[in-house]
Amino acid sequence: MRLHKTDEFSSVFAFRRVVRGRYFALHYCPGQAGTARLGVVVAKKLAKRAVQRNLLKRIGRDVFRHACASLPPYDLVLRLSAKVGDVSKRSLREDMLALIERLPRQGVIK
Repeated sequence: MRLHKTDEFSSVFAFRRVVRGRYFALHYCPGQAGTARLGVVVAKKLAKRAVQRNLLKRIGRDVFRHACASLPPYDLVLRLSAKVGDVSKRSLREDMLALIERLPRQGVIK
């Protein structure tokens, strides 16, 4: 239930549909797999330390794992869009959940 290849990420970014939150942007497109799949992008420019980048990815995958049963079959890319600094894990998790809730539940128009 994860995006691995570069062309999978590129197809999601090329679809140009995005939901933006305070710290993250959630890019989405209709998926071919029949279930929701997730890819996470955390740039070194926004999170300098590897420990912080790994934590953000881990939290993103965990939020997705809990929400994937209720998600439509989209390919999703969660991308960090702002520096996080001294932000709590709870606020990061809430931002991710808010993005997932704002996804369109109907089929995406191609």
